[in-house]
Amino acid sequence: MMALLGALIIGISLGLFGSGGSILTVPVLLYLVHQDPQVAIASSLLIVGGISLFGSIQNTFRGLVSWRHVGFFGLPGMAGTWLGAYAGLLVDARWQLLVFALLMAVAAWTMWRARLPVLGAPVVIRPYKVMAEGLLVGAITGFVGVGGGFLIVPALVLLGGLSLPIGVATSLVIIALKSMVGFVQYYVPMANAGYQFDMKVIAIMIVAGVLGSFGGSWLATRLPKEKLQKGFAVFLVVMAGVVIYQSVL
Repeated sequence: MMALLGALIIGISLGLFGSGGSILTVPVLLYLVHQDPQVAIASSLLIVGGISLFGSIQNTFRGLVSWRHVGFFGLPGMAGTWLGAYAGLLVDARWQLLVFALLMAVAAWTMWRARLPVLGAPVVIRPYKVMAEGLLVGAITGFVGVGGGFLIVPALVLLGGLSLPIGVATSLVIIALKSMVGFVQYYVPMANAGYQFDMKVIAIMIVAGVLGSFGGSWLATRLPKEKLQKGFAVFLVVMAGVVIYQSVL
């Protein structure tokens, strides 16, 4: 029930804001489902990847995905995620959680800012900068187990020249690819070391997250989004403090 409740919250957040929901996955697994930190980080990648894959299929049929940008950003991102996950296996999980808490603070700042402007059709592309940021964001994804949509979307819009709707849709494909790569990198050595992954909880959270995203999309048309974004930013700061406090104990 805790996994179901947490996944609904994650899905609603994704539906409301288009990003930010995946950064709640690790705290849900840690504090509601009471999973081991490394298991929570690895499992969150599969959950985020599953939810993003569903959205990606929808967006592909609607013609909203820029596959050129998936190549520019996604392929370096997959390599970065593999390296980040490898690094995550080598360090104490407390370091991962501290980095994760800092990332939540970055996410809060991003959510507090004004929305990115819709720039219209694709214009100038800076491929090397897009690829470099893809590698960096991928490494962060693998290390702390988040999708990184709040970092990917600005890169696709400001460096890749995409409009905001196309950038959001394209980011879901990239998140799905990176998350699956990161999970595989964690799963094999951790399974060999005797760690147990609760596939039932993972499946419940993917399904509930998808359903919750529909609810969030419905609410987004009826609630003041700017106030919600600022409220969510404050919530992320509080959660970052909780994660830091728990990590240093």
